[in-house]
Amino acid sequence: MSEYAGRQFVGIDLHRRRTVLVRTTDEGEVLEAVRILNDVDSLNQVMARAGEDPEVVLEATYGWYWAVDALQAAGAHVHLAHPLGVKAFEYRRVKNDFRDAADLADLLRMGRLPEAWIAPPAIRELRELVRHRSAPSNAPDAASSAAAFAPGASARAARRAAVRLGFSVTVVSSVSLVTEVMRSSYQDRPLTQTI
Repeated sequence: MSEYAGRQFVGIDLHRRRTVLVRTTDEGEVLEAVRILNDVDSLNQVMARAGEDPEVVLEATYGWYWAVDALQAAGAHVHLAHPLGVKAFEYRRVKNDFRDAADLADLLRMGRLPEAWIAPPAIRELRELVRHRSAPSNAPDAASSAAAFAPGASARAARRAAVRLGFSVTVVSSVSLVTEVMRSSYQDRPLTQTI
């Protein structure tokens, strides 16, 4: 069945070190089920067999950013399953990673997938900064930016971090900065606020 040329749906059950991918036809027949190590090259090797413009779904779990970025770069149409919408998976009699990935692909294929929003990279970085603002040592790669958004940080540090992220800013409060960035991403307008 590896010569299937139709539209393919790929369900991904993402974990910290390994991932399970299940490729299916548009009628739900399983073409391939494979477990890979989490790296972009392994993911791209499997996705190369999924044809052009595959529909891909993965659950919004911790660490999904790298997978979504790699899949989008490979030309896949990526969907993010809302964790609360697929909570019913917990109550199945048969529960394993391959079944989870196949069920995600089926939900997408049938148009019944509860989707979550895939935030653009700039918004994701702001989320990480806010998440780690009270303990920047937990995020050494974002420590300098996170420190700029820590409670009590200077307005100057917050402005520098926002400009580094590509926003034009006249804000003195890191909380209002995050609020304004979120607002501006929805309204497609320049980010400006003076307090």
